[in-house]
Amino acid sequence: MIGVLIFPDFQLLDAAGPIAVFEIAARSTGKPPSIKVIALTPGAVRSSSGAEMLARGIRPAGAITTLIVAGGWGVRTAARCEKTLNFVRAMEKRGVRIASVCSGAYILAEAGILDGRRATTHWQRTQHFLKTYPKVKLEPDRIFVRDGNIWSSAGISAGIDLALAMAAEDFGDEVARKTARQLVLHERRAGGQSQFSSLLELKAPAGRFAPLLTWAREHLDAPLKVDDMAEQAGMSSRHFTRAFIAETGSTPSKAVERLRIEAARQRVQSSSEAIELVAQSTGFRDPERMRRAFIRAFGQPPQSLRRAARAG
Repeated sequence: MIGVLIFPDFQLLDAAGPIAVFEIAARSTGKPPSIKVIALTPGAVRSSSGAEMLARGIRPAGAITTLIVAGGWGVRTAARCEKTLNFVRAMEKRGVRIASVCSGAYILAEAGILDGRRATTHWQRTQHFLKTYPKVKLEPDRIFVRDGNIWSSAGISAGIDLALAMAAEDFGDEVARKTARQLVLHERRAGGQSQFSSLLELKAPAGRFAPLLTWAREHLDAPLKVDDMAEQAGMSSRHFTRAFIAETGSTPSKAVERLRIEAARQRVQSSSEAIELVAQSTGFRDPERMRRAFIRAFGQPPQSLRRAARAG
């Protein structure tokens, strides 16, 4: 039984996306879907869009084997509700597989079940989440993260990626692939793929490190080591690294790699320039190093992105 936990002002797609995945996956195996939308107060629950979902109460919940917690505008109020938190804690103690979509990670974090665990959430909430929950091992670049029986996903549509990965675990890879095709998804993204929005965030930086990131983008062919960036920022290396992570939610080295990936992607897709030259001019130096970075970020090598761009 899949339980989808919602609350007033939840994000509709956070709930509807995973529901659609599990419905289609179950039907493709000839089984009726077993999904229940639940809320602290049963009845019609208004989403942030104004559309409503009809929910059952959170108790009894003995049949639930997977709990998916939605996010949305109302998440901070929900994360302060002790009854909601106790319910999530009880599910975790029972060994239920628990997942959060987008900012639903705040509820899991407030319940304490993310302490010491790897997790992710929407890239726009990275800085606040890091400051609020220092015990969580946040991985802001990930589409979704699994740590034992606790799963978390990034912004909104990433909940579909997470649900597809869960469906693969429940029904097998072929069913998950069929489900993705039924949903007219180009491909099922791996959890290790970077949140593309985090690349865009660095593309137009704000805050005290904006000039530094602009400088780094203009000098991608340089080594751009932490010491180099700290010197450019006028800070000690140790203080710079801590301040940079707190401000951007990323380590300096990961930020530089994202800038290089984005610059290389644009050149790969928009030109016929040799991959080796792209790697050299964007600071990767070695084409194999760039290929590995592309696979981490986009799930495919540079040549595949170039072919897709030309086909498009």
